[in-house]
Amino acid sequence: MLKNDQLDQWDRDNFFHPSTHLAQHARGESPSRVIKTASGVFIEDRNGTRLLDAFAGLYCVNVGYGRQEIAEAIADQARELAYYHSYVGHGTEASITLAKMVLDRAPKNMSKVYFGLGGSDANETNIKLIWYYNNILGRPEKKKIISRWRGYHGSGLMTGSLTGLELFHKKFDLPVEQVFHTTAPYYFRRDDLGQSEEQFVAQCVADLEALIEREGADTIAAFIGEPVLGTGGIVPPPAGYWQAIEAVLDKHDILLIADEVVTGFGRLGTMFGSDHYGMTPDIITIAKGLTSAYAPLSGSIVSEKVWNVLEQGTDENGPIGHGWTYSAHPIGAAAGVANLTLIDNLNLMHDAGDVGTYLNTAMTEALADHPHVGDVRGEGMLCAVEFVRDKSDRVFFDAGDKIGPQVSAKLLEQDRIIARAMPQGDILGFAPPFCLTREEADQVVAGTVRAVKAVLG
Repeated sequence: MLKNDQLDQWDRDNFFHPSTHLAQHARGESPSRVIKTASGVFIEDRNGTRLLDAFAGLYCVNVGYGRQEIAEAIADQARELAYYHSYVGHGTEASITLAKMVLDRAPKNMSKVYFGLGGSDANETNIKLIWYYNNILGRPEKKKIISRWRGYHGSGLMTGSLTGLELFHKKFDLPVEQVFHTTAPYYFRRDDLGQSEEQFVAQCVADLEALIEREGADTIAAFIGEPVLGTGGIVPPPAGYWQAIEAVLDKHDILLIADEVVTGFGRLGTMFGSDHYGMTPDIITIAKGLTSAYAPLSGSIVSEKVWNVLEQGTDENGPIGHGWTYSAHPIGAAAGVANLTLIDNLNLMHDAGDVGTYLNTAMTEALADHPHVGDVRGEGMLCAVEFVRDKSDRVFFDAGDKIGPQVSAKLLEQDRIIARAMPQGDILGFAPPFCLTREEADQVVAGTVRAVKAVLG
């Protein structure tokens, strides 16, 4: 970065960045990068530095950068109708069309989709709807929500509470009292290394049953979970996990929210993670892949079971008292229509599964035998490498060593490849755009090997 640079100074003086060490950034002790342009899997900053973005922004630019079809759809919509609200039955051609396209792709038990702006507000909507649902059914005490440690569901008051990561709770007075957390389906980090996957799933089920028994099933409204843990470490569940968990929820009449903000619309090589793992959710959270982040948009897909009760509630109480000014914003909806059309036309969901499998296989073959690589895992176009001090006994590095951030920084420095150092562990995460080629996947793997060697030998 140039010294005495005015834009850099404006950035540090005026811009409140999310998920940032605020003091270091304001003092100029941490790097600042202004992104200028992007195409395919590459981004470029204003200094002309070209980087391979192996995390698709924040797992969100699924179709890749620079798709003119989506840009033109946004521009056309802005020229024709930049905004109108969706309250009291109003809609636009884009929002109505997108709702149908989402439902056509969703599991068959889904009925309607409510549009918001981001995954956090979608999960806030979900909890409000579930509380409303139980009030209409005459169960005002059935309001508690079970989430999982290491889950990520947003940064709001309720959604930050649902998130099971310390960073999102510390000094924010979270979680709120209605939220409880149970065991993460993180087989690599199981306490008993002698457990088989089947035994570990049984433990997850037993821990959930114990929590339900302690709190009382008649007080628990819903369970929320990502089909694959995302920010908590990119962790696919052990075999049979979701079927076992759903059996418990069904027994106790607890709704299931599938948070598909990361996995929705093709990242696992299937349209939804719920399809991939045979889940039958009552509500599905969508966001990132809905527009590939070309415009803000999220959604709550509501099952027929829940929708019927919502209808009953408005017959009894009048219009539902929930809405956002920008719900179903026509520009976001236009981006969503163009994005889903592009995914279909270019067969990108297939590519995510195919090239994602290639990436995971190549990463495993390249690093699985390294003495400080404890686990290489992934599903579809998601991949993670987890580092350990001692592989034989699974001894982790001290958090202060910041091994994950060191490897991520070295990968950026040496090969100009962006990966993400995941929180609460020395984990390097990858979630490239679906248009990643095998040759580009080879670049990612080779760069990662070099970065690991530079940091860990």
